[in-house]
Amino acid sequence: TSLADFILEGLFDDSLTHLFLFSLTIVVFLIAVSGNMLTILLICADARLHTPMYFLLSQLSLMDLMHVSTTIPKMATNYLSGKKTISFVGCATQHFLYLSLGGAECLLLALMSYDRYVAICHPLRYTVLMNRKVGLMMVVMSWLGASINSLIHTVISMHLPFCGSRKIHHFYCEFPAILKLVCGDITVYETIVYIISIVLLLLPTLFISTSYAFILHSVIQMRSAGSKRNAFATCSSHLIVVSFWFGACVFSYMRPRSQRTPLQDKVGSVFYSIITPTLNPLIYTLRNKDVAKALRGVMGREILTQRWQLQLS
Repeated sequence: TSLADFILEGLFDDSLTHLFLFSLTIVVFLIAVSGNMLTILLICADARLHTPMYFLLSQLSLMDLMHVSTTIPKMATNYLSGKKTISFVGCATQHFLYLSLGGAECLLLALMSYDRYVAICHPLRYTVLMNRKVGLMMVVMSWLGASINSLIHTVISMHLPFCGSRKIHHFYCEFPAILKLVCGDITVYETIVYIISIVLLLLPTLFISTSYAFILHSVIQMRSAGSKRNAFATCSSHLIVVSFWFGACVFSYMRPRSQRTPLQDKVGSVFYSIITPTLNPLIYTLRNKDVAKALRGVMGREILTQRWQLQLS
């Protein structure tokens, strides 16, 4: 029936090599969760980080935290229990969440490039052009736009006829993997989805490229070598994150169906659903002086508190 459970193929089998890889995946998952939670807590706790740029960064960390939590816990539960099923509602929920979070991250990364553009090209007008209201509007646009797009595709895909095997050749309910189970002719819908995917990836990429073209032009005109270094340092973290995220998304969603294999789809998904959310907080924490300073401040206060408690006892 249409509401029957789906079967997730998963990532690993029972071999020792795959057991090691599973353990490594769990370690990476825990690093991703702790790193993104720490970034959010630091931005909330340190008043110096209460700026539009760090507000956007906290939302990026929240998206990464939710993204990695949408897929890995279910995969780990199935692997440890030996079961491979996921309910119809569970699959639809997972499908909606991962599409929403992925789309929201694409939009947010594009809008974050505008923040960098204003900071470098119009520093004296930054507080006017990038105030708290503008930052909030960017976040709402990212979440709302991606959620509407995801809801439409989730409703359509879950109402398509699944009359054959219900085995999803993936470790979660990924959109292309679900479409492969449909027994009807969905060529027109697949073409529309392919065009939408290109638009959702190329438009943010074009927006980011335009922003950094203006930034590069401004940096070239700077006379101070120190100002140029500061400008590049300000943008480098965002550029690295953008390269990882959009590179993995382009590999996963912009290739024709005839050139895709289940293994390639899994590799691409592992990169943008596990590796990228793990690297993002590390990149921003290690390469950002303000975040690193806030981390040292929190750790310093914790050490002082522990010493004071020891003295009292």
